[in-house]
Amino acid sequence: MLRGALAAGAVYGANTGVGANRHEATGEDGGHGLRLLRSHCAAIGPLVDDETARAAMTTRLNQILAGGSGISRPVAEALAQALYVGAVPTMHSWGAIGTGDLAALAELGLTLAGERPWRHGPGPVTTIDATDALPMISSSAVTVATAALALDRVATQLQASTVVAALSFLALRGNPEAYGAAVHRARAHPCQAEVAASLRAMVAGCAAPVRIQDPFGLRVLPQVTAPALHTARELREVLTDELNAAVENPLVTAHGVHHHGQFHTATLASHLDAVRNAFLPVLSLSSARLGLLMRPDLTGLRAFLADGPTGSSGLMISEYVVQDLLTEIRVGMQAVAAGTLTISLGLEEHASFATQGARSLRRMTELAPTLLAAELVAAVRALRMAPGRLVDGTAREAFDLVGKALDPGMEDRPLGVDLSRAADLLPALAALVERP
Repeated sequence: MLRGALAAGAVYGANTGVGANRHEATGEDGGHGLRLLRSHCAAIGPLVDDETARAAMTTRLNQILAGGSGISRPVAEALAQALYVGAVPTMHSWGAIGTGDLAALAELGLTLAGERPWRHGPGPVTTIDATDALPMISSSAVTVATAALALDRVATQLQASTVVAALSFLALRGNPEAYGAAVHRARAHPCQAEVAASLRAMVAGCAAPVRIQDPFGLRVLPQVTAPALHTARELREVLTDELNAAVENPLVTAHGVHHHGQFHTATLASHLDAVRNAFLPVLSLSSARLGLLMRPDLTGLRAFLADGPTGSSGLMISEYVVQDLLTEIRVGMQAVAAGTLTISLGLEEHASFATQGARSLRRMTELAPTLLAAELVAAVRALRMAPGRLVDGTAREAFDLVGKALDPGMEDRPLGVDLSRAADLLPALAALVERP
């Protein structure tokens, strides 16, 4: 079908230029494909890490196998072979705006063509002709891979955050009335009753509460966590569609060759914005609970959970760490979907900037573990000081798991090691609530 369309007239990128050059016919020397890849290979910026590079290759192969790209079989087979042998190309991050990862995928294409070495290899080499070049780069595979890996970490961190919060609840002698089933049936926003039920189960059997109403850090936990969980699940559905989509422009079908705008990732960009906007309040609420754990009027323990001579600082500085991290996250919270541009001689006048949204979500997931770890370290320390507040079940399992990893000493000392160890334990805590 593609070769028939080429014989009949112009096919964008195959026998024409691209962008503002789309009306220019290409030469007959057969070198158009490689020239296109070379010209789009910006090769600048931070390196794409191995995990993301392989995820991008897998995404691109899966999209090709969905049909519609027009890529020749040898190119698809070479990409599959590279994944099989563990070959990884050198790709750079910069050069994408949410309308295709042109620069990075051009690097992948040139690597498959043998013009660039495999970073980890050796990998396969194949011929890239004029009908292969544009389809190879007409995808947001790197952006999708970045978003998918970040979303996986968000899901883990959300699960872990409820376990950490349950430990804080017990340490603070919270009132479980706020998690009651009747309360959450009265306004059943998505995921809210689910989060409340999980918290109810983890704090079941707790001692009688000492307050008729808790501070917001405990009381609004379901309301704040639920939208993050809901938007994360919606983003998963969007990414599933992206992973399995035929997005190449033009699209080759049994009915002909179709020029279109499917490369535009507005849906992905808006959902990435939504997840970031919903995840931030979860993290800020964790920082609020850390503040509650520092207060002797709420814990019945010493200020800052200090143990030692008068004037000991305990976990005081951990609040500084958390506020530093939260500010770093807030700096990158602009909605990427609000961006505008005009490029390619004014003929490409819109972009989704999903790429930047994916990077921003990844950055959040890199900072969030230490932030949640600060609350976890404080909650475990408080429960060590008042072990009678613990209850059996998930909470005790979590406490025992973390307690084995953290130094039991509570004297004033450097906190960095504890924070790092606690951050590393978040996936294990998440697994405690993921089990059937």
